[in-house]
Amino acid sequence: MTDADEAAVLARIAQGLVYTESEAAFQGHRRRTEQIFEYNHTPPGETERRRSLLVAIFGSVGERTVLLPPFHAGFGSNVFIGDDFFGNVNLTFVDDVDIRIGDGVMIAPSVTLTTTGHPVHPSRRADFGRFSEPIVIEDRVWIGSNAVVLPGVRIGHGSVVGAGSVVTRSIPPMTVAVGAPCRVVRPVTDEDLAERTARAHRP
Repeated sequence: MTDADEAAVLARIAQGLVYTESEAAFQGHRRRTEQIFEYNHTPPGETERRRSLLVAIFGSVGERTVLLPPFHAGFGSNVFIGDDFFGNVNLTFVDDVDIRIGDGVMIAPSVTLTTTGHPVHPSRRADFGRFSEPIVIEDRVWIGSNAVVLPGVRIGHGSVVGAGSVVTRSIPPMTVAVGAPCRVVRPVTDEDLAERTARAHRP
C-alpha cells in the first residue's frame, strides 16, 4: 500500500466511513499488545514499572493514574488520559480511533469504551468491515459498572453514567444518565453535596 493509499484510508476512517481489516493493517505497528500483556502481569508492588508501561502504552497519560489490571485495548496508543484517573478492573478500550479522557475521571469495573461498530448488512462486514468515531469523556465524570459507551459519544463534565447503561448518544454536563439506551434522568445539583450525609445513620 502506497502512502497515498494509506492517507486515503485514514481520511475515510476520520469521516466515520466503513473500512476493512486489510485496509487498516498498516496501522498494526501502533498496537501495544505486548506492553499491555506485561502490564497485566506486573506485580502490584512494582509501581514504577507499571507507570513506565502506561507511558509506553497510551498516547498520553497524566499524573496520579490508577488503572487496575487486567485491562484491554485494541491499540492503547489511541487512548489519552488526564490527571487523577481511576480505572477499575476489566476496563476495555476499543480504540481504533481516539479515546480522550479528562481529569478526575472514575470508571468502575467491566466498562467498555468502544469507538468502533459494524454495518448492519452482512455483506458490508466482509473482511471485518467497520466504522470508527472518537469518544470524549470530559473532566470529573463517573461511569458505573458494566456500562458500554459507543462510537462518537461525548460525556460532559461532572456527569454520572449509571451501572449497566448503554450510552448511544452524548450526555450533557452535570447530569445523571442511566439505562439501555442511556437517558438523562436529572441534573446534578447542590443537593447532591449532602448525599449519604444526612441519611448516613438511617436504619
